[in-house]
Amino acid sequence: MPDSQPQQPPRNDGAASDATALLLSGARLADGRTVDVRLSGGRVDAVGTAGSLAPGARVDLSGYLLLPAPAEPHAHCDLALTADADGPAAYAPDEVQRRTTEAALLQLGHGATALRTHVRVGDVSGLGALEAVLLARRALGGLIDVSAVAMPRTLTGIAGAEGLAMLRDAVKMGAGVIGGCPDLDPDPTGHVEAVLALAAEHGCAVDLHLDGDDPALLARFAAMAGGLRPGVTLGPCGGLTRLPRQLATRAADQLAAAGITVCALPQAECGALEERRSPVSPCAPVRLLRAAGVRVAAGSGALRDTANPVGRGDPLEAGFLLASREGLTPEEAYEAVSGQARAAMGLPEVRVEAGFPAELLAVRGESVAGALSLAYSRLVVHRGRVVARTSAVREYCDSAAVVALDLPRQARTTQGDGRQPPRN
Repeated sequence: MPDSQPQQPPRNDGAASDATALLLSGARLADGRTVDVRLSGGRVDAVGTAGSLAPGARVDLSGYLLLPAPAEPHAHCDLALTADADGPAAYAPDEVQRRTTEAALLQLGHGATALRTHVRVGDVSGLGALEAVLLARRALGGLIDVSAVAMPRTLTGIAGAEGLAMLRDAVKMGAGVIGGCPDLDPDPTGHVEAVLALAAEHGCAVDLHLDGDDPALLARFAAMAGGLRPGVTLGPCGGLTRLPRQLATRAADQLAAAGITVCALPQAECGALEERRSPVSPCAPVRLLRAAGVRVAAGSGALRDTANPVGRGDPLEAGFLLASREGLTPEEAYEAVSGQARAAMGLPEVRVEAGFPAELLAVRGESVAGALSLAYSRLVVHRGRVVARTSAVREYCDSAAVVALDLPRQARTTQGDGRQPPRN
């Protein structure tokens, strides 16, 4: 799915009119209201007080918090799930397609209904990995929206001529976003210039890997990229944390003025820059960036690959870390993995209001803070259809303490569609 500029969806307060209409009943919203939400035609058709909307195909969300679905703005599906491989990750197209599909479905199960994956082009992989990712994208259509970022290593000098030609071919194949790794190019500024020129030529978004520890490069980049449409994202920018406060603040101001988004990776960095530094940089300074007015999204980065042997691919874990370690409120943290992530990817805004896209996540709990802490049971809605469910069962052995505290046990009630909702 090509990235494009976010657009305000039209409102539609009329009644549902197609056979695919679905009623989410008894859901709790982040503002504390308990409502029924009717979905139709891939959008939220109506939101009313509990019991006020006409019944039909129904999912009982009593005890669940209903939120705009998160998105994954920084994945590396071509390298995912390779931590146990003997030697370098296999780049055979069928292996890349399998890993991409498995990683995307893992992300979907956690709630992400859109995913942007950076794909290495050139070098040993050529365009084979990108072709495999695009095949996986087509196979996943209707479940999760996948967009591909073509990511070359070198774009300058004699060695860069092949990379630049490969990048042009990648755009023609269907890569909707142009990426790169300026830190790994002998001429970082030339690398950036090449990416921005090609993006302007084809009207593509830009998403670059940059450590951010070079304030001069950041200043040049901000000056060159300011106002580029349909948008520019940098990540993971952990190097900003190593800069003196004054230099980091100045860099943040420059990024904000240029309208550049920073995608932080609070769970772990990806392997795109691992050749350049050791140890791994910390998470980007999200509070400093936000204070300067920079849009900050958050992604997962490594997912059990050669850069990091662990990883869940869970946007809510990224939100949890932003709240627990980076000082954001739970609401701000969730917005970084949902609204801000979607904006960074050029996707339309999502709200639980009539007229907005039906991209939703229901999690067992009563508040955003609780969802970030213990969101085990989840129900995922994409284009108005339930596409994934995760049911977690917690039970305790007989104990006077359990009885006294009235701790929750598994309970199931029949839904209107005859299925059992996950209860935690």
